[in-house]
Amino acid sequence: MPELPEVEVTRLSFVDQIKDAKITQVVMGKPLRWPLSCDPQILIGQKVKTVRRRSKYLLMDLERGLLMLHLGMSGSLRFSSDLGPLGSHDHFELQTSKGTLRLHDPRRFGAVVHAYSEQDPLAQKLLGHLGVEPLESGFEDAYFMRSLKAHAMAIKPLLLAGKVVVGVGNIYASEALFMAGIRPTLSAKRISKPRAQRLRLSIIEVLTRAVQLGGSSLKDFSNADGQNGYFQLQTNVYDRQGQACKQCQTPIKMIRQGQRSTFYCPLCQRR
Repeated sequence: MPELPEVEVTRLSFVDQIKDAKITQVVMGKPLRWPLSCDPQILIGQKVKTVRRRSKYLLMDLERGLLMLHLGMSGSLRFSSDLGPLGSHDHFELQTSKGTLRLHDPRRFGAVVHAYSEQDPLAQKLLGHLGVEPLESGFEDAYFMRSLKAHAMAIKPLLLAGKVVVGVGNIYASEALFMAGIRPTLSAKRISKPRAQRLRLSIIEVLTRAVQLGGSSLKDFSNADGQNGYFQLQTNVYDRQGQACKQCQTPIKMIRQGQRSTFYCPLCQRR
């Protein structure tokens, strides 16, 4: 599933190109996870002001309202002036005066939803429950420590839940916990202040590096220019079960937490 780095990389790959473009046509394919929630015709003629990100949602600001785009489990966006005919897995297309933005999603878990503002009840239903952005100023030590103390669940599932901090997906949670020296099964409320500070900094460092490397292309992710990411080639623990830890040579272990694979070093990440 595309996580924060992949969504941010996607945004950066086409935001400057589509800015100030006028929408000329909207093409709808097979139904996606949620309906568009408006007549596609009301989008035609509107100008795209910019494209922002909130967690794993891309927010396309229009002259009147916004489009919320989610890539789902296997979705990807392409933006070009020459995309060719629609394929069987292309389910939404926004034609503009500067090029065409197309959503490709084989599993159709992605979505494009229209709302009139971020205060719209529909937008709040999708965005209102989300935690703070890890790469923005609201992600501070005091907030993070207070949030951890309020939860008894294991730290890794808590990070994945997105209610404390958004965008720390499976691969990035495993890597950040390794950098901080914290066992993924440790109860969040048992994490000391110094270790919470290290974890916060590790989350920021891992996500920043992932964005710089174009995200992770574990299966079929690529940005709006069709380029793959390379973060997965530099992981310390993720997907390295049985291989030697790069720091202490202890074999990396894999466990299951909430149906997700968790990778960690039993020596470097003590309780």
